[in-house]
Amino acid sequence: QVQLVESRGGLVQAGGSLRLSCAASGRTVSTYAMAWFHQAPGKEREVVAAISWGGAHTYYADSVKGRFTISRDNVRNTVYLQMNSLKPEDTAVYYCAAAPVAGQTPSEYNYWGQGTQVTVSS
Repeated sequence: QVQLVESRGGLVQAGGSLRLSCAASGRTVSTYAMAWFHQAPGKEREVVAAISWGGAHTYYADSVKGRFTISRDNVRNTVYLQMNSLKPEDTAVYYCAAAPVAGQTPSEYNYWGQGTQVTVSS
């Protein structure tokens, strides 16, 4: 069993920064690919960033490339999303997810965090 617990999000002004973290527990979690998804009201859940189990390979959605950075600390079993130059369109609930192999759709992920709200004001 894998459990993912996300830090709280928050309210930030456009152009600001925020760092999300996701603490994982479970005997095999350090070998899993990890990802962040977001979901805005009335919209589908979309992948934001993903990272391989070793951290050497990453993926970013075009909308966040150059602004967001995903990283992981396998000793602490924690994945991070550093969000810089935030825009109002980044406003969404952000979910941490884990899977044996990285993917880009929600159905490919086995485990999910509880979700945390990130709101970016104009």
